[in-house]
Amino acid sequence: MMDDDEALVGETSVELQSLVEQILNLLGEDPSREGLLKTPERVAKSLRFLTKGYEQNADEILNGALFTVKYDEMVVVRDIDFFSLCEHHLLPFYGKCHVAYIPNEHVVGLSKIPRLVEVFSRRLQVQERLTVQIAETLQECLKPQGVAVVTEARHLCMMMRGVETPNAVAMTSSMLGVFLNQQKTREEFLNLIRRGSREGV
Repeated sequence: MMDDDEALVGETSVELQSLVEQILNLLGEDPSREGLLKTPERVAKSLRFLTKGYEQNADEILNGALFTVKYDEMVVVRDIDFFSLCEHHLLPFYGKCHVAYIPNEHVVGLSKIPRLVEVFSRRLQVQERLTVQIAETLQECLKPQGVAVVTEARHLCMMMRGVETPNAVAMTSSMLGVFLNQQKTREEFLNLIRRGSREGV
């Protein structure tokens, strides 16, 4: 038997399909031609997948994997691939995210950091907000000495339209705690992610 959430998803998918069909018509296409017959259904499924972060709770992902460990050195997870949709044009942007924190009393399972990046990237986003959300969520849940997040991304809204700059890479950062207040700590993190980029690891 279908529960209320499944019924709502089904209704939403039908509505999305109808809207995609309208868009195809407005673009001068024929939604009934062979190549487009299933396009509304495919696009609806694709959009639900690309925005599944709205249905996920970042705090629950982290709080279920916190461990008390006596460790006060930097923890770095580098080169986390992410894909998101620009909220201004609904076009993709994609790239890599680098995350570091210095524990206070707790560490988090390493696999949860890429999961956290995915939760926020699978929403309509701007890169600046994405970067801040990742950093602030880690700071709030772990209460570490500090958190650093750097994202670098290519935006199709810049590559395919507008200024048409296919090689431009946008970089954003969010530094909290010791990463903000201590230049040496911040530089150590930035050197670690630069070294990885040069070595192609």
